[in-house]
Amino acid sequence: MGSDSEAERTQQKEEKKKILALAPIAKPLAGKKLCKRTLKLVRRAAEHKCLKRGVKEVVKSIRRGHKGLCVIAGNISPIDVITHVPILCEESDIPYVYVPSKEDLANAGATKRPTCCILVLPKPVKGELVSEEQEKLKADYNHVVDDVKELTSTLF
Repeated sequence: MGSDSEAERTQQKEEKKKILALAPIAKPLAGKKLCKRTLKLVRRAAEHKCLKRGVKEVVKSIRRGHKGLCVIAGNISPIDVITHVPILCEESDIPYVYVPSKEDLANAGATKRPTCCILVLPKPVKGELVSEEQEKLKADYNHVVDDVKELTSTLF
């Protein structure tokens, strides 16, 4: 019985640490529900190879004209590493959202190292998906993008 409450307490402490480590520019920050849905989308996109991981790859893809959803970790230190990414996204009309943890973002993106930002593409750059999987991914992608745009519109 005692171990359950201890596990809950340690989990709550970890969540508080994540929130305290957030950068002040991490806006729009995904709420709990949107964060969960976004990470689920990232996980599904990683399975189908529809991701660009890391600042260099994301910036290169945005400059080449690829469209997608940019997911940025909010607990990056130093924050200067990613401050230019939201500006590039706004210039290219790409929706972006911050999630609280770079570790959670890396786990969802199927990498072992913490990841600063990920660009979720609506379809793979190379090859094709089965039409059923493509439709499922596209539906999840559109749902999350709509929620992010709604969150962004209430922020500004």
